[in-house]
Amino acid sequence: MAYWFQRAWIDNRWQHDVRLTVAEGRISALEVGVGATPSDERHAAALPGLCNVHSHGFQRGMAGLSERRSRPNDNFWSWREIMYRFLDRLTPEDVAAITAQAYLEMLEGGFTRVGEFHYLHHDPAGAPYADPAAMAEAIVEASTATGIGLTLLPVFYAHGNFGGAAPSHGQRRFLSNVDGFASLLDASRSKLVGDANMGIAPHSLRAVAPDQLAALLAMSPTGPVHIHAAEQEKEVADCVAWSGARPVAWLLDNADVDARWCLIHSTHLDAGEVARLAASGAVAGLCPITEANLGDGIFPASDYLVADGRFGIGTDSNILIDAAGELRALEYSQRLAHRARAMLAGDAAPFVGANLYTRALVGGAQALGVEAGFAIGQPADIVSLDLTHPSFAGTNDATLLDRWIFAGGAGTIDCVWRAGIKRVDGGRHVDRTAIAAAYRKSVERIVA
Repeated sequence: MAYWFQRAWIDNRWQHDVRLTVAEGRISALEVGVGATPSDERHAAALPGLCNVHSHGFQRGMAGLSERRSRPNDNFWSWREIMYRFLDRLTPEDVAAITAQAYLEMLEGGFTRVGEFHYLHHDPAGAPYADPAAMAEAIVEASTATGIGLTLLPVFYAHGNFGGAAPSHGQRRFLSNVDGFASLLDASRSKLVGDANMGIAPHSLRAVAPDQLAALLAMSPTGPVHIHAAEQEKEVADCVAWSGARPVAWLLDNADVDARWCLIHSTHLDAGEVARLAASGAVAGLCPITEANLGDGIFPASDYLVADGRFGIGTDSNILIDAAGELRALEYSQRLAHRARAMLAGDAAPFVGANLYTRALVGGAQALGVEAGFAIGQPADIVSLDLTHPSFAGTNDATLLDRWIFAGGAGTIDCVWRAGIKRVDGGRHVDRTAIAAAYRKSVERIVA
């Protein structure tokens, strides 16, 4: 099958009259400056799909259910209590149905691969299922049903806070010891299909002791390593009280953080941590919509990009799923913090949209252990934009990505192909009706 585009984003710029030939889900030929043949499917503009570096798929089912004031100091920690109550009733079938809805919306919103930070392992009593990877299988089922690419990130979670504090009742479905986690990894790996890959996710320094972190890294010497770090000011203060160091500084000092690492959120960094994280080659996994929803704070993105730090974007709690919306929220957070405009651009890359998209494309792929962009041999993960949409009126190559990110968003996406299969057509996932019906059935039962 061949596709012809008026323009396509190749090597960090728009190139015109592009023909992509796809065989067995991968790009087998890439031609620039050529005409379309009669059999080519034709579209206006093609972007490589983005990687979503951080998702908790099941949380899509509670989106909008925590927006009520419950105490004078509502914050992340009170939201977490609501989340624990929601997941108490989830079965593997529920996780598959809810996660499929989230993955469908990711594809419609411009993501073609997701890193699933998967920590809901056990049954409602906290006991392992007969198949310890039953919940991982539900995640794989959701990715298969929707067609999205999957990087499975099984989470190790052992403690309730720094220093080996006992976990709470609400955390019982997450918990593992090192030996049990090794078995979980093996069982989860056996569930993967297609080009799905897997890493590991020590949940956070709150939940993983130093000796356990070392054991996890030894059992998984290659592949992605994702960890929550410095999301909350309380977390930073507790880490300093425990170790004398801030979370990101502790990791950089003790864990050989390098390019296979993705530090999720990293919201609260001091100047030294900004410079050191950027220099490490690791990726900061930023989830601006969720971070705003939870009141986490503002990542120091302008300073981090000046230091040439790498980042990817994620949807985390999946309260609202839109790749362009995450990039927009990242830029707007900096504008609000600094009371200035065009913060995440520079002399060499003056257009904010192009700079954000390019960096998120490369950083996101690195974080999930895959290659970025259109190239021969790469999966045919393609997002086409509908340039007849009013948001694109009068656009040109320089402003097209700005129009998409700041004025159009998910509503301007026409088609999405994942591994050469069209999963979104006319802005809607081809299986939206059935997936949405299963999602509604599960959520209505859970919240009844």
